[in-house]
Amino acid sequence: MIGRSTDEGRLLPWVGSDGKPCYLIGDGAGYLSRVADNIEALQLGMAVELLDHADDMLADCRASSAQLHYLAARMGESLRDVHRIARSRGARLPVPVHDGEGPPPGF
Repeated sequence: MIGRSTDEGRLLPWVGSDGKPCYLIGDGAGYLSRVADNIEALQLGMAVELLDHADDMLADCRASSAQLHYLAARMGESLRDVHRIARSRGARLPVPVHDGEGPPPGF
């Protein structure tokens, strides 16, 4: 059996003007859900590009400390975005209900 409350909002891939998380209540089929999906895809794509750039920069022994500092700052931002996406998507996964007999699912 699978269960998940439908009244838990979707964590959106951006924060409000006060820096607090934004949530969306709905069935996931509306316009704002599609905007959030597109922004998540963009953020994940940017993370891949940043990782490729980091590989190149770290292979170049001439990279300055200022360049590496800038890279680390952008990677921190990207990691926060990817973490928010993972939390949002993980929260929307169905939760298996264990009947108490045998090992839990996935073990």
